[in-house]
Amino acid sequence: MIGRRRFLGLLAGASVASLAGPRAFAIGPRGRFRIARALYQGGNSEPHPDALRRLAWEIILRTSVDADYDFPAVRLDDPALFATPLVYLSGDRGFNPWSEAEVANFRRYLTLGGLALVDDAAGRPASDFNLSIRREAARLFPNAPLARLPDEHSIFRSYYLLRRVGGRVLVSPYLEGVQLPAHSPILYCRNDLGGAWARDALGRWSADCVPGGESQRQAAFQLGVNVALYALTLDYKQDQVHLPFIRERLR
Repeated sequence: MIGRRRFLGLLAGASVASLAGPRAFAIGPRGRFRIARALYQGGNSEPHPDALRRLAWEIILRTSVDADYDFPAVRLDDPALFATPLVYLSGDRGFNPWSEAEVANFRRYLTLGGLALVDDAAGRPASDFNLSIRREAARLFPNAPLARLPDEHSIFRSYYLLRRVGGRVLVSPYLEGVQLPAHSPILYCRNDLGGAWARDALGRWSADCVPGGESQRQAAFQLGVNVALYALTLDYKQDQVHLPFIRERLR
């Protein structure tokens, strides 16, 4: 089985070859792991502008992955979506239905190995963002609905062995996702991960994490790191690229 990084590189070379070579599209410039930010119409696609920068810093600090500090904002119908293995889709409000072109392009990206981390930043059980995401997820994969991921899912052990899902709040104690035969292309957290990651202009945490405090924030960062490793390995039990490093960290 080829790794997700290599596969997206090959795919990107075919779909947007006029922009850069295959390897650049797989992991960004100079071989760095790049996270894209999904743009959509309506709502608020960037509730925590500093969140991804802080996550990238933690990925570099905690792992062997060299993360990029550039987070391109990409429309879901843009071929440039295939330039990165991971897309962060966040919001705290409802948003407009996606166009057919957006749904088709995003489905292709996800089906062929891309990963979307969806983060509900609203911080409440009944949010309009949640309703919008479930509507669009049903359009993307009508036969594979969003559902609770099992505790043995690879996302919970791709780097850290996770037993809890953190975030700024604890709306949901579990992670949801769409599961396809080869991988889970959508991971969905209701707990506002970005709110736990973000700092203000003075370097202070932008928000308290309630009710669990700093341990809850650390759980949010650990999940973010696991998502990055999962994005790079498809299934870390089968893709051997990072397995020795993961074993060493688990020890």
